[in-house]
Amino acid sequence: MQKQILFVNDDPHFLAELKRMLDPMQATWFMHFTQSGVEALEILATQPFDVVVADMYLPGISGTELLKLVRDRYPRIVQILLSDCTDEDIITKTVRPSYQLLAKPCELERLTLAINRACAVRELLANEQLKMLISQMSSLPTLPTLYTELVKELQSPNSSMKKIAEIITRDMGMTAKILQMANSAFFGLRRHISNPIDAVNLLGLDAIVAMTLTIQVFSRAKTAAIQGFSPTAIWNHSLRVGVFAKRIAQGEQQTLEVVNDAFTAGLLHDAGKMVLATELPQQYDQMLKLARTEGLSGKAAERRVFGATHGEVGAYLLGLWGLPNAIIGAVAFHNEPSRALTQSFCPLTAVHVSNALDLEQQRTPQIVQPPALDLDYIINLGLENHVPVWTEMHKQATEAHAA
Repeated sequence: MQKQILFVNDDPHFLAELKRMLDPMQATWFMHFTQSGVEALEILATQPFDVVVADMYLPGISGTELLKLVRDRYPRIVQILLSDCTDEDIITKTVRPSYQLLAKPCELERLTLAINRACAVRELLANEQLKMLISQMSSLPTLPTLYTELVKELQSPNSSMKKIAEIITRDMGMTAKILQMANSAFFGLRRHISNPIDAVNLLGLDAIVAMTLTIQVFSRAKTAAIQGFSPTAIWNHSLRVGVFAKRIAQGEQQTLEVVNDAFTAGLLHDAGKMVLATELPQQYDQMLKLARTEGLSGKAAERRVFGATHGEVGAYLLGLWGLPNAIIGAVAFHNEPSRALTQSFCPLTAVHVSNALDLEQQRTPQIVQPPALDLDYIINLGLENHVPVWTEMHKQATEAHAA
């Protein structure tokens, strides 16, 4: 079926050039072009679309305002923002409501790949088998109230670190987790931290906000009857994967957005395991026994029992929460990155590498066959020479954590 794509840009010359460039895509895309946000909203009200690609600077309704309205009214539409803005602060403050940012000028290959990749994630979330599995669950975790409060405070013109720390310390579970993280040798801080406000200052706001997303998932654990399943072990593994994914992204000199998304995706990459084990404990127990008795990988056993992987279930949850596509894709494909159609380093790369290295070095009883690095994926990115460096970095971090 043809994808319905709406392009919005006030420059008629740009739109004309875009039409010419995208002419070969007419076989797979139905494309509509318009010059204003108001016209775009009128068109969206008359027919369904899969993707909206808007310029950041539109007259009247700006591109970011348009995408926010699209997200509120049509949450299933993929949103992409085109911008030539280079100020990282402006981008960070204005772009978060949109799903994806592409810098102008944007090459045709990059634009088509971004649209196809975004549609692939969207189709994953629309998978009927996955929907059927989710429908068997009594409830899914909701977006944590603490996360909403923190985001609101961060967006306030009167925001302060003191107010943010006060919000966090009202939640005992969150306070305990940030102190645990701050005092983890794996995180690299060298002094004992006992004050939550000091921990907030040292870890940084992005890390704190990302951690609030884990509360709702891990606090619901009711998995005592599942042999060989430990929520604590999964939390510790998720923390290590998040921290090391962030280090990998920093080492690759990625943007602050990619670094932060790598950390958040690492923290949440196993959220689907917690959802499945909590909501469908008998089937989860059956899946672990199947993996042990037949020597299956976790991914294969999950597909046999659930018809979906924990990555896909976790991505579905994060999609409902409205997290960025980069994080959803990293969670969905962290064990099979070649499915993600990425052609350059992204949060998925960092999480895939971090997860594979950590599972290899920290084998746990419930893992029969730890997922290995996807070397074909790494080679396609031209990063095969980086693997020994990442491996040594992870070994040193693990030894420091154990000391």
